[in-house]
Amino acid sequence: MYDGRGFSRIDRSWGRYRLGTDKFAELGFIRPGSPDHPIPYNPVSFRPDLDEPFLPVVSSREASEAELLMVHSPEHVRHVKEMDAQGTGMFDRNDTPAWPGVYRRAALAVGGTLVGAELIGRGHANHVFHGAGGLHHAHYDRVSGFCIFNDIVAAVRYWQKNFGYERIAILDVDGHHGDGTQSLLYQEQVLKVSIHHYDGRFFPKTGALGERGSGPGWGYTVNLPLPRFSTDEEYLPLLEIAFEQIEAYRPQAIILQYGTDAHFMDRMTGLKISTRAYEQISEGVHELAHQLCEGRLLVVGGGGYEPDMVARCWGILLANLSGKRAQLGPRYSDLYDDPPKIPEPVPEAVNEVTRLLQVIKQML
Repeated sequence: MYDGRGFSRIDRSWGRYRLGTDKFAELGFIRPGSPDHPIPYNPVSFRPDLDEPFLPVVSSREASEAELLMVHSPEHVRHVKEMDAQGTGMFDRNDTPAWPGVYRRAALAVGGTLVGAELIGRGHANHVFHGAGGLHHAHYDRVSGFCIFNDIVAAVRYWQKNFGYERIAILDVDGHHGDGTQSLLYQEQVLKVSIHHYDGRFFPKTGALGERGSGPGWGYTVNLPLPRFSTDEEYLPLLEIAFEQIEAYRPQAIILQYGTDAHFMDRMTGLKISTRAYEQISEGVHELAHQLCEGRLLVVGGGGYEPDMVARCWGILLANLSGKRAQLGPRYSDLYDDPPKIPEPVPEAVNEVTRLLQVIKQML
């Protein structure tokens, strides 16, 4: 195995999927073993069993080349295929390695998100969670930050093309700014709200407050940047602003990029939020979806590189989306962080966010 930064980070990220599905089974959300035997998805015949106590686990599929080309340049798709055949090398300078099978793996990640979009569009589900999605750094013509194809924008295109949705809201809570998603939709009236670490130097060096969109898309990009070491105290006022922006937009469907690398246990972003903040994200977006768009909510996984923490955050998400939170009792409480370990607010971050809030209120 490649022992540089690329594979080591990807391996930690992939480890979360097994821990996450184990946590779902432990909490009674899914039937034990169901991730290894998912339900084949046929958009014509699929009907969820409403009497089944477990949530259905539906199989992914590979996105077709035509579906990838809804988002990416032909040269980009061809380059990924060439790197797959080569079986080695790096797509970008330090982060994203190639290996045999990388094209199929990336196409499956997009395809899983598209299956979720179709389930929601056809009314077969109100909410869908796809942990392998959320690849928000992928650009029109290049790979970036572990992200090869952009499944979020693919879902937007899929809904626009197949279901006629004109108002789609994206809330991205990953600790890194979703630069690929922003650039692909910068001139469009798709609402993009992002809460992330930003100081002008931190990867991907985009996501400043002043980046608002261009042309007909001006005002539909809302960046809510946080300084390093921000805790729940600084985060939650920005989350409330994000919810207000979505409510004012009145979308037909919502995509939540539920990256968990803003958690204090994750060393990738420098943010210090807790599971309580992820609970409020889950609760708030769920309520907005039912209030504004008949429950249509597609959640994709995004970043998160400490598998145990990711599994707990995902458990909080599914408990709130499924309506099973109350019946879990102490098992739900066990998903919270140990209070003594939660970081205290840092005065510099508090002061910076206080100043930022004044600017935001004047801008929005």
